[in-house]
Amino acid sequence: MKNKLFYPAIFEPDEDGAFTVFFPDVEGCVTGGSNMEESYELAFDCLGLVLSYLEDNKEEIPAPSKPQDISLEEGQFLVVIEFDMMQYKKKNNSKAVKKTLSIPEWLNEAAIAQGINFSQVLQEALMTKLAR
Repeated sequence: MKNKLFYPAIFEPDEDGAFTVFFPDVEGCVTGGSNMEESYELAFDCLGLVLSYLEDNKEEIPAPSKPQDISLEEGQFLVVIEFDMMQYKKKNNSKAVKKTLSIPEWLNEAAIAQGINFSQVLQEALMTKLAR
C-alpha cells in the first residue's frame, strides 16, 4: 500500500448544517459531523480506522476512484481526503514493542559513554529509512 492515498468523499448536507460523509470506494466507511470542519476530521478518522483494519487483517485496500468518475446526487459535493497511512499509524498506534538486536561491543560501549538513547536512535533511523 502506498503511504499517501487520495480518496473521494461524498458530503451530504443536512438541513441543520450538519453533514453525512461516505466513501464510495470503502464499504462501511460512513460518518458525519455537526459542521464542515468536524465532518472532515471525522471522515479522515473513519477512513483511517477502516483502512488500517483492512491492512492489519491482510485484506485488500480498495483503490480510490478518480473524482471525475463519481456521480453526485443533488445537494451532494465531493471532497478529496488525503490519507497517509504512516502518519495515521504514528498518531494512533504508538504502542511500544520490544525488539532484540545485536551491535558490536565497541559501538555499544561508545554509545553508553555518550548517554545515547538506543530506542530513540533506532526510531529516528527507521522513520528516516521509511520516508525514502
